[in-house]
Amino acid sequence: MTDVIIIGGGASGMLAALTAAESGHSVLLLERQSRVGRKLLATGNGRCNLTNYHAAPDRYHGEDGTFCAHALQEFDVGATLQYFASLGLLTVSEDSGRVYPMSNMAGSVLDVLRYALERPGIDVRTGQVVTAVKPAAEGFAVKTETDAFAARRVILAAGGGAGSKVGGVMDGYRLAKALGHHRTVLYPSLVQLKTDPTYPRALKGIKAECGITVRRGSEVVAENRGEVLFTEYGVSGPAIFDISRAVSTGGEGLICQLNFFPDWERREVLDWLRLRRQTMGAHEASTLLTGSCHTRLGQMLCKAAGFTNQRAADLTDGDLERIARQATQFELPITGTCGFDQAQVTAGGLRTDEFDPQTLESRLVPGLYACGEVLDVDGDCGGFNLQWAWSSGRLAGQLL
Repeated sequence: MTDVIIIGGGASGMLAALTAAESGHSVLLLERQSRVGRKLLATGNGRCNLTNYHAAPDRYHGEDGTFCAHALQEFDVGATLQYFASLGLLTVSEDSGRVYPMSNMAGSVLDVLRYALERPGIDVRTGQVVTAVKPAAEGFAVKTETDAFAARRVILAAGGGAGSKVGGVMDGYRLAKALGHHRTVLYPSLVQLKTDPTYPRALKGIKAECGITVRRGSEVVAENRGEVLFTEYGVSGPAIFDISRAVSTGGEGLICQLNFFPDWERREVLDWLRLRRQTMGAHEASTLLTGSCHTRLGQMLCKAAGFTNQRAADLTDGDLERIARQATQFELPITGTCGFDQAQVTAGGLRTDEFDPQTLESRLVPGLYACGEVLDVDGDCGGFNLQWAWSSGRLAGQLL
């Protein structure tokens, strides 16, 4: 009989396996994919943003916003980077607090973990789809599509439904439900937004620094600021990812409002447009915003205000006000998100009130632990979700 079976070979599962083995426990790691850590290779646009110096409970979400605090404190960013340094990984950080491998390759993070998993006491089995976990006389009976195993304890690290193209599955929720656990409603998070197609298609590939407000009528649902990327289907980029959770959970009738002059008051934009009218009077109105943003974006904003072929000199102050309004309150009706296929993380998960935050052991099934994305904890964009994976995997692997 194995001391502990870990279901899921993602970030949290690998940390749990290494931690348990350090304490002398025999470990069996079961992964449904052909290799462990597949989703890691897709993080950070292939660079693997493995943590963030600003990781703290207020950067995480779930029904209990404090549930993650103990794990993050016990294995914080400093301890995480020390641990990876001990595995041979060199890292660099950015002003935003994001940390990447020095190689700028996600494969470097995965490789040091895979080599570490070769230590005695850890048996890694890939291609193992777990179909059932049942309490037994001395622990648990774990069945896969091809084999049967026994363990004194089980750590559920099966991840969530996000990123289904690179390994996201619903296995963990199904297995936990069979053991009496419950989950919250699941939503895609850190995901691109779909908007009314009128403008994004014309702006495909353009990036802009924006103030972002998601509204339903006069109600402000979410606010952020940062880089926005226009796509064929809508908008993307880190700043969009961070508000996507609110969009996923916010229902219908939402508007994404973009401010392309986030540091300016509306009157300042209007004063600048008056100056542009003087200097660009002989040119078409669509050129007024040239120099302040991408040419195509400026032309589109003027078009949205109702001006294309008119001479700039012929525009009234009221006309300039309409352009200023578009430049500071450009509205895109939100039609949805790109769903779990494209999402980086799952919002929602196993109810955290059914697990002890000090140990991550189930309050319902002694000897069962859970860590990582399968729990109702999701973080902001920028390395926060991987830090939760490392911290929770480390805590669960201690088998306290």
